Amino acid sequence: MIERVRVAVAGVGNNTSALVQGISFYRQTGSLVGIRRPVIDGLGVDDIDFVAAFAMSEGKVGKDLTEAIFLPPNNFPRLAADLPPSGVPVTRGLVDASEVDRVAAALTGAEVLLYSAPSGRPDTARAYAEAACRAGVAFINTTSDAIGRDPLWIDRFEAAGLPLLGDDLASQFGTSVVHNALLRLLEERGLTLASSYQVNLGGTEDFRNLAENSNTKKQSKLNALSAADKVEMAPFGYLSQLRSEKVAHLGIEAQGWGETAVSLDVKLKVHDPSGAAGVNIDLIRIAASALRDGRGGYATEASPLLKSPPGTAI
Repeated sequence: MIERVRVAVAGVGNNTSALVQGISFYRQTGSLVGIRRPVIDGLGVDDIDFVAAFAMSEGKVGKDLTEAIFLPPNNFPRLAADLPPSGVPVTRGLVDASEVDRVAAALTGAEVLLYSAPSGRPDTARAYAEAACRAGVAFINTTSDAIGRDPLWIDRFEAAGLPLLGDDLASQFGTSVVHNALLRLLEERGLTLASSYQVNLGGTEDFRNLAENSNTKKQSKLNALSAADKVEMAPFGYLSQLRSEKVAHLGIEAQGWGETAVSLDVKLKVHDPSGAAGVNIDLIRIAASALRDGRGGYATEASPLLKSPPGTAI
């Protein structure tokens, strides 16, 4: 029987809620609905055990992980009525780089650290990456802060024999994935793109953070598009009534045969944390498999799951 992956999470927000609940849901039901790859290198979606969790919210610290994921400001819905206790208490997260050793010690026994804190905190992201490196743990950066595409970090993790995956999730079926597919379709069919735009609205704390502090997120979203030079990205919008849902509007103007006009408008509505969990479950298994095989540095098989893999702009 294959050994389950031992995972630590930094950030106990909506994305972690969707992941923790989803793993329990699939373990209890055996359903395959909404799963991209049921098995990766022998690891199923339920072959994950959480062994540590870090958060900054005073209300979450000290609580069991399966209790903390339902506390405000989290607003991802319950997937099932009952969720058994995990036995993993949420630990206070990194306050500053001086606490790297404390976090590294708390990672004892973990194989993978999933960094799922808000984007726009590069110092914090680097501190958790440092903790993972000191603890001998694979690191997954789900944020747009440059870790996985930074050559210095890639070299460090490669030298340590530890996998490093990042940056920024390409959601399972999110705005960037749909937008890029449409842009590539235009190119494949011989149409000429004139202009395009993207508008994103959401109601999670992540969206609130992005609306106030977009930082590297805009560049990361442009990294995911094949014709980024002709795409205009509107500022992120936070609307609390959307809760865990995201609403995206895409507009495309192009020209076809004889320079005749082609116009396309698309509205996409999804639960943003579900899209993250549907990708994180694959990244965790890829990272664990690479760690167990002794493959350090960037795992190239993760590239389709990321907006900003190595080689993209910082």
